[in-house]
Amino acid sequence: MRRLTKYLRPYRLQCILGPAAKLIEAVFELIVPLVMARIIDVGIAAGDRGYVVRMSLVLVLLGFTGLCCALFCQYSAARASQGFGTTLRRELYHHINTLSHAEIDRIGSSSMVNRIVNDVNQLQTAVAMLIRLVIRAPFLVIGATVMAVGIDLKLSLIFLAAAPIIAFILYFIMSRCVPYYRTIQKKLDRISLVTSENLQGVRVIRAFSRQEAECRRFDAANEDHREVSMRVGRVNALLNPLTFVVVNLAIVAIIWAGGLRVQSGALTQGQIVALVNYMNQILLALVVVANLVVIFTRAAASAARVNEVLELAPSVTDRAGAAPAAGAAGTPRVEFDGVDFAYSSGENALSGVSFTAAPGETVGVIGGTGSGKSTLVSLIPRFYDVKSGSVRVNGVDVRDWPSAALRAQVGVVPQQAVLFSGTLRDNLKWGAPQADDAALWAALETAQAADFVKKLPGGLDASILQGGQNLSGGQRQRLTIARALAGRPDILILDDSASALDFATDAALRRALRRDVRGATVFLVSQRVNTVRGADKIVVLDDGAVAGVGTHEELFRSCEAYREICLSQLTGEEAERA
Repeated sequence: MRRLTKYLRPYRLQCILGPAAKLIEAVFELIVPLVMARIIDVGIAAGDRGYVVRMSLVLVLLGFTGLCCALFCQYSAARASQGFGTTLRRELYHHINTLSHAEIDRIGSSSMVNRIVNDVNQLQTAVAMLIRLVIRAPFLVIGATVMAVGIDLKLSLIFLAAAPIIAFILYFIMSRCVPYYRTIQKKLDRISLVTSENLQGVRVIRAFSRQEAECRRFDAANEDHREVSMRVGRVNALLNPLTFVVVNLAIVAIIWAGGLRVQSGALTQGQIVALVNYMNQILLALVVVANLVVIFTRAAASAARVNEVLELAPSVTDRAGAAPAAGAAGTPRVEFDGVDFAYSSGENALSGVSFTAAPGETVGVIGGTGSGKSTLVSLIPRFYDVKSGSVRVNGVDVRDWPSAALRAQVGVVPQQAVLFSGTLRDNLKWGAPQADDAALWAALETAQAADFVKKLPGGLDASILQGGQNLSGGQRQRLTIARALAGRPDILILDDSASALDFATDAALRRALRRDVRGATVFLVSQRVNTVRGADKIVVLDDGAVAGVGTHEELFRSCEAYREICLSQLTGEEAERA
């Protein structure tokens, strides 16, 4: 947690004044038993009502002053903890947005969400308790013991005997609970993952009538979390009974031994009451300490998880001074030169990929499932860095481009059509914030989406639900294509983005792209032969390697992998037809 203390620096004043106010409250709390003893020994014993009233007013004053101090401390703790949480959550979110796809894939999106929400909340609670109780609880334990020694040294031995026993109970229970708290956080990650998958895939789940199976999967994750929590709870449940038994036995000993000393005249009744009160204060303070141990243990586990993300360096970063010049005439728009790439598993997803794409050229990318098509085009906007070789845009290695400048030239339409809640206009302007309505409608016309958008209530101002759930799959795909086209990119990547379109709409889209997106290099990634057969160049991938590059006619004659794909979808006569 020390690494996270820098986020508390703006709240140094609250971190100093808050505990100071709580310390003053604790001092007043230690004075209260002495005042009670005076009321019993002086006021009640002598029948002096005036003295009782005056000392009662002192108690009220002490209580009121302590209340003011407690409220001030509570305010300071709330301000510091909420400010700390807000700053940390913002920093964590911003850092996650600097990470490449590789780092996000490694940790997982559900775990990222859990760390931003749940783990930061745990840390906020720890900060609030740090200000409110960390100084007060130990001070009360020590102060009550010192005050008891001041009243009677012999009876204070009971305090000195009870304190180690209670401390041992706390250590015994906490040492067995602490290891479980880190496990509980991981179980929460699992619940978050299952919940996220179910909510995102609700239509698929219902289409296959898998509701009961998914409920069982969630129940299993939830039950796993419950079992670990119950183990902690069973052990932790012993804390209060054991400590109360020890304290109550100590109180019985104080009353018994104190009664003998009262009879001998060594102590007064009021002093016995004060000693009992001090023992109760010690009990309550030690219970608070136990709870603080639980809170800080959970916070330590959360801090480790948050630090893991904050210390995660992005594998894709801009090189210092990166500012590439415009490519010379005749330079390929995109060039792959001996590219090898592997995900975290270590096995190559792409091996020795080499080809070029000229300005204005349409490049089809085709291959079997898992052949590396999406991986290949994800290297152009530098979502990942290559293992060896290079990917060049306008003759410059993508690693030498500033990320913002590179991605401003690339329009990407991913396999999964993702839209965001808001208006249709807001979604279309993601790649072109300054685009006017004419540019948006032109992009919609090219994407074959203008007709259905005109029928939506509000047109461009139509409301889009989260993930575009109020639209069909084909509508979402066409809108994501229009979003990419609105920015007028030099490189347009359509990663199997027409899979939900019928053949007529797909063909119309390809004709519109040839007509309206002149000068741009277009990558058509698809498993459909009809989608890529009209491309200027087709790159055939087979198990991560280039099996052939050429036109449809050339590849059908010379590339066995491409020929097999064609004959699996078309008749021999259809495949040979240009």
